[in-house]
Formats: sequence, structure tokens, C-alpha cells
Amino acid sequence: SKPTETITENVSRQREIRVKEEIVMAMEVATPAPAPITAPERNIILAPATVETHKKNRIQVSNTKKPLFFYVNLAKRYMQQHNEVELSALGMAITTVVTISEILKNNGLATEKKVLTSTVGMKDETKGRMIEIVLGKSDKFDSLVPPVTNGKTPEEVAKAETEAAVEVQEAAATEA
Repeated sequence: SKPTETITENVSRQREIRVKEEIVMAMEVATPAPAPITAPERNIILAPATVETHKKNRIQVSNTKKPLFFYVNLAKRYMQQHNEVELSALGMAITTVVTISEILKNNGLATEKKVLTSTVGMKDETKGRMIEIVLGKSDKFDSLVPPVTNGKTPEEVAKAETEAAVEVQEAAATEA
């Protein structure tokens, strides 16, 4: 017959199981996304659903990092450069994205192209809410928003805007 486990042995065994589960979970997280799959019959590239491509006209909005009108002005700049902007946010920042969108639409600067709401998996296995709003330039945009250079060359302006956008994306990434 098998001897009964002592409490210490039982606790030790449970701890060992937990450590093994954590290692498996860590390995799953650390595993890189699979390479895109090519369908040979049509030569179509299928990207894995979990891989999010970085868009140059996307602004990830936070309601704690920057003031509201920072994002309004950044969205105007993105529309000047790309003719449209994609605003995205999670959780409590969703209302900020909606407010930015409404300010731009009510001032005649933007038209709504797409609104997407979804839930995303979070670290603690709960579902977080997410929104993406795509705005395009209105017909009146170019007459309402003149190009801003502040005495800088177009190259200097582009560099400053890129640095500001990278700052915003890094701040949003650290919040998530």
C-alpha cells in the first residue's frame, strides 16, 4: 500500500505543479508569432490574427498621459499627412476617443469613416473594452486648417511630428 503524504510533501508537490504551470505559460507568452502563411494557389499572404501591424496614422489615446487637445491637434496633423486618422483606446480612455472624434466632426474638420468596438483579452483573464474610430478629412479641412510650419522647413516639421507620434505610442504602450 502507498504511504500517506505528509502536509509538507503535499504543499511541496502543489508548489512544484504551480511552478511548472507558470513556466509553460511563460513559454507560451515568449513564443514568437508564426511567420505569415502563403496560400500557393492564389499567392495570398495570410497574417496571423494575433499580429497587429503598426499603422502610421493610428493614435493610441490615453486619458492619463496627455491632455485632450494634444490628441485633437495630433489627429489634425495626422489627417494633414495621411488624409485620415485612426483613434484607438482601451477601457476608460474610450470616452476620450469619442470626445476627440466629436470635436473634430463638430468643427467641420472630419467625417466618420468607421467605428469598431470589441473586447480584448487582458492579463488577468478578463475582457477589456476597446474602440477604434477612423476619421477622414472633410471637404472643408484644407481651408480650415492651413499647413503649420512655424518657420521650419518641411523636413524639420516632419521630424518633429514623427518624434511626437513615437512619444505618444510609447506612452500608450507603457500604459497597456
